[in-house]
Amino acid sequence: MSTWPPSEDTGAPERPAETPRLARDTTPENPWPLSKLSYGLHGWIERAPAAWVEGQVIEVNHRARVSYVTLRDLHDEVSVSVTMFKAEMSRLERPLERGSRVIVNLKADLYVKTGRLSMIGRDIRPVGLGDLLERLERLRRALAEEGLFDPAHKKPVPVLPHRVGLITGRNSDAEKDVVRNATNRWPGVQFEIREVPVQGAGSARAVVQALVELDAMDAVDVIVIARGGGAFEDLLSFSDESVLRAVFAAHTPVVSAIGHENDQPLLDYVADLRASTPTDAGKRIVPDVHEERHRIAQARGALDRAVATMIEREHQGLETMRSRPSLAQPDSMILVREEDLDRWRSRAWSAVNAQTVRAQDTVAQMRARVRALSPQQTLERGYAVVQTSDGSVLTDARDVSEGQDLTVRLAAGELGVNVTSRTNRQPGDH
Repeated sequence: MSTWPPSEDTGAPERPAETPRLARDTTPENPWPLSKLSYGLHGWIERAPAAWVEGQVIEVNHRARVSYVTLRDLHDEVSVSVTMFKAEMSRLERPLERGSRVIVNLKADLYVKTGRLSMIGRDIRPVGLGDLLERLERLRRALAEEGLFDPAHKKPVPVLPHRVGLITGRNSDAEKDVVRNATNRWPGVQFEIREVPVQGAGSARAVVQALVELDAMDAVDVIVIARGGGAFEDLLSFSDESVLRAVFAAHTPVVSAIGHENDQPLLDYVADLRASTPTDAGKRIVPDVHEERHRIAQARGALDRAVATMIEREHQGLETMRSRPSLAQPDSMILVREEDLDRWRSRAWSAVNAQTVRAQDTVAQMRARVRALSPQQTLERGYAVVQTSDGSVLTDARDVSEGQDLTVRLAAGELGVNVTSRTNRQPGDH
């Protein structure tokens, strides 16, 4: 750590005691000497701790004792120049190449005499394939636990999209494959294309910006993210967490078409549909017009056959109904009912007549019985009814006296008689 005043071996000149101690106390009349500012900054920077950073090598310039390595951020347009001493570079198993991903321990340093800030690399470690795979596996597990890969969250891709959003590299074969295959299958499909960097620093951010822009367009029905094959490191942008979360948050269905059959970035897990190649994506986002016409022809044929079958079935049913006796000869049913009615009427008349005859016989029998018991019938058999003058019926000869006038009622007419004699005879006497 540098202090003021500097030691004699620094070569800095001595200053009067009235020099301000703090930067905020300086004035135009009492300024700091430049060396005090330089030494002060050097002290502050020297106290700053070293930091491990990750970046991509974009330039390597070797000198006799040092190497100047330019690193660029993996996501933002930020780059720094790093000074690496020969001893640090000699520990690398392979020389650094442009595009390599490295992790470097950086310590900031300010050269007091020129005020130039530099980054000193104390240790440098290439990020190997194993490290990248391990990081991706950790990210994959974390996102899977959050549910970003859950099939329940995947949106259905429309059967016939009117406009397709396409995110791909500039003048890339992937763009041509998607557009050509989709247009060949469905000539009426339209594209909204966004050409972005598909590898290297800033590519993930560019993909996210294009995705957000296309997702906000109501006319876009589906979004395809396409890139041709490449090395594993070239496809890392499509396993970036920011890209994955943007795809998951999109309201428009997203189709992943990255690389070839064996390439499978994490985007394939989050996307609503995975296409093995850009060519496959062009075939899967739209139907084949020839196949659809063939299906329509088949459907029309099936519909015609179904209608004809239904008409024939209904015609046969109508003929069957018309052939029934009730419709073929409707009067026969009336005649049958008329015959039944005549038969029932005859039976009713017969029953009534029989009942009437039986009733008449009963009445005749009762009448004969009544007549047999009537006094008139007794008179007609030769009997007579003898009555006294007061109309009382005389039943006992002892009730009259000789010379008494009586009336004798016969079956036809009456007689007036005078009792000249009488004989008293008891019933049972002969």
